Amino acid sequence: MASTASRHILITSALPYANGAIHLGHMLEHIQTDIWARFQKMSGHYCYFVCADDAHGTAIMLKAKENGITPEQQIANVQAAHKASFAGFQIGFDHYHSTHSEENRELAEQIFTTLQDRGLISSKPVKQLFDEEAGMFLADRFVKGTCPKCKTEDQYGDNCEACGSTYQASELLNPTSTLSGSTPVEKENEQLFLNLADYTDFLKEWTTSGALQPEIANKLKEWLDDGLQPWDISREAPYFGFKIPGYESKYFYVWMDAPIGYMAAFKALCQQQGLDFNQYWAADSQAELYHFIGKDIINFHGLFWPVMLKNSDHRLPNGVFCHGFLTVDGKKMSKSRGTFVMADTYLNHLKPAYLRYYFAAKLNAHVEDLDLNLEDFRTRVNSDLIGKYINIASRTA
Repeated sequence: MASTASRHILITSALPYANGAIHLGHMLEHIQTDIWARFQKMSGHYCYFVCADDAHGTAIMLKAKENGITPEQQIANVQAAHKASFAGFQIGFDHYHSTHSEENRELAEQIFTTLQDRGLISSKPVKQLFDEEAGMFLADRFVKGTCPKCKTEDQYGDNCEACGSTYQASELLNPTSTLSGSTPVEKENEQLFLNLADYTDFLKEWTTSGALQPEIANKLKEWLDDGLQPWDISREAPYFGFKIPGYESKYFYVWMDAPIGYMAAFKALCQQQGLDFNQYWAADSQAELYHFIGKDIINFHGLFWPVMLKNSDHRLPNGVFCHGFLTVDGKKMSKSRGTFVMADTYLNHLKPAYLRYYFAAKLNAHVEDLDLNLEDFRTRVNSDLIGKYINIASRTA
């Protein structure tokens, strides 16, 4: 029974992309979130844990075409597999949704229209990379090249994994299309942008309010000090996603409607259980909102998302908890090295409680990479879980 000091808490994990299976890197975050959500519920609070598949983008469209099915069939198949993997690891979502839902469409259109009415959206002609062989404009993740800032090679068209810089795909040096392997050409196209620079002071205040870990606040300070650029929020057809109201061939960029998916997932739960959506999302909400994410997507959650929320009359997160990457035996997860472990592969051989315990024992409040050292994993499970647990049972007997 809830105590008189009960809090109202909404918790989310980052949305897995609906283009492949769940791996142990995903599971690190969802186990961390699940443990925290369980603690809040056991403490007697009104706590809800929601998530969803991130189901839009060019990659989904092309994968479906490759598999000979519709994008809708593609994301439905992947969502069923994702749910099964999470259930295998005992992740206790109160609701698991999809960004390709009517709730998300309505909220995305509503938020966009509000931002547009308040002067945050502008349009301008931009030069985008176009693959002449594939006959389409290239989304950021379908371009690779050399980072224009630090000159690291083999980087995607939106941000550099080496130095953390963000940029337009057209700024890459020596760009190559990952679809055809050809060198893309620049082609002018009218696109929509969210004007972030006007909210630099707001973001400087919010990022240092305590909602973020100090390491993350310092990283975002670098972007703020460099000066924020308008954020491209539209993509040209062909594209799998939601059409932007008032535009015939433009779609919301996946990172425009993906975070709104948190709201959509909770709205679907509200409809199921008779909860009050505004109690958790209105600007004056007294409830608490927490996001658990990886360090690679902090710019979206720490800069773009707060501006979208503030200017559409929704509340800001109380906390964005960021974790590092998962490595295996000290090395980046790699399919070629055999260290890229799928969640279902693990479940075919070992109990989920072993990994849940191992991650819980090693996670902390810092943005550090967590290493799944297999020898250490074996030792901890045998010593802590099996040895001590059975010893307690033996002594009790």
